[in-house]
Amino acid sequence: MGNTLVFIHGLESTAQGAKGQFFSQYFPEMIIEDYTGDFNARMKKLNGILAGKTELIIVGSSYGGLMAVRYAMENESKMKKLILLAPALNLPEFKSGTCKKLIIPVIIYHGTGDDVVDPYIVKQIASKYFSNLEYHLVEDDHPLHATFPLLDWKKLLTVV
Repeated sequence: MGNTLVFIHGLESTAQGAKGQFFSQYFPEMIIEDYTGDFNARMKKLNGILAGKTELIIVGSSYGGLMAVRYAMENESKMKKLILLAPALNLPEFKSGTCKKLIIPVIIYHGTGDDVVDPYIVKQIASKYFSNLEYHLVEDDHPLHATFPLLDWKKLLTVV
C-alpha cells in the first residue's frame, strides 16, 4: 500500500480553491475535503476522515497548515511527511493542544510578501518544533501564487 496524500485548505478557502483544483487534477487519489466551522469542528472532521489511515503525507495551506501540524503532533506514528504552505502557526490554536517536537520531515514554503501570516515568526516556531525542517522563504505572497504551481509536487509528495 502506498502513501495516503491529503490536502487541507486555508480558513477562507475550500476544496475547490486553486490549490484544491490543482491537486484534484494532478493527484486524483489525494483526499481533498471542505472544512468549515471553528478549529475544533475542523479538527474533528479531519480526525474522522483520517481514522484508520496511515503513511500520511499532508499538504496544509495557511490555516490548513496549522491543522496539519496539530494532527501530526497527535498522530506522528501515522505520518510520513508534512508540506506546509504559509502555515498559520502564529495563531493561539497552535498552542492549545499537544505541542511536541516532530521528527518526521517538514517542508515549509513561505512568501516574504505574506501580509496574513508573518513568515519570520513562523520560521522561529518551526525551528523550535520541527527537528527535520526544510524551510524555503520565497519571494511571493500569502497564497504563494507564483511559487505553488512551479513546485515539484511529484517529488514533494513522495518519501525517499
